[in-house]
Amino acid sequence: MSVDVEDYFHVQAFAHHINSENWDSLPCRVERNSDAVLALFAEHGVRATFFILGWVAERYPELIRRIAAGGHEVASHGFSHVRIFEQSREAFRDDIRRTKGVLEDLAGAPVRGYRAASFSITERSLWAHEILHAEGYAYSSSINPIRHDLYGMPHAPRFAFRPVGGGGILEVPMTTVELLGRRWPCAGGGFFRLLPLWWFTRTWRQVNEGEGQPAVFYFHPWEIDPGQPRQSGAPLKSRLRHYTNLSRMKGKLHHILRRHEWGRMDEIFLEGA
Repeated sequence: MSVDVEDYFHVQAFAHHINSENWDSLPCRVERNSDAVLALFAEHGVRATFFILGWVAERYPELIRRIAAGGHEVASHGFSHVRIFEQSREAFRDDIRRTKGVLEDLAGAPVRGYRAASFSITERSLWAHEILHAEGYAYSSSINPIRHDLYGMPHAPRFAFRPVGGGGILEVPMTTVELLGRRWPCAGGGFFRLLPLWWFTRTWRQVNEGEGQPAVFYFHPWEIDPGQPRQSGAPLKSRLRHYTNLSRMKGKLHHILRRHEWGRMDEIFLEGA
């Protein structure tokens, strides 16, 4: 179980509509929404991994301490939600080093995991693995092995692997299933809001029981917040992608938290690795 801790205005779908220079002037809802996620996990006895933006951590340090105190893994989502292939190698190194330092100071524990903004480790940014390893990260969960207009590496391995030239770092891709000769997503995010629950129950059973692998699930705190400010001027596709079924999200999360067994990514993928 993983949570990408960012606010509604950080998302890639609104990147060309909301200028990052204006983020501090917008009403932030990430702290209250993340606290609601913590309460949800506490109700179901779930410990998870929180991939947190450094931008959020600097502004809400007590939130990071509450996440760590709840027994959850604190991991890095980079500093300000910039896709890797839009950065130079030097800028990327500075970004992940800065974020790691901020999070470790607040959580009081090593930060071993990383997830790129918009799953932006692709064929043109595989060099990021070596830098992540050099900066002390043990694993990345930054590849989504599907076709998508914003991200995707459809020919990547479907399950955890150590990339060639990555210095030994472990990459944990988002979960997919293979049906009818194609790969299909079943890792959460917007697909979880759009697709019926039975799809995830059946595909996770195939992954868990049929292939003997754990499934990776993710969502964002803003996805349980149907009252968030609306970006009326954003493109229709972006608005549909972002707002569809927000009101149903919390109920669906309750369902899967009751029905399935969940854990922190470091405990599942790094123990004994």
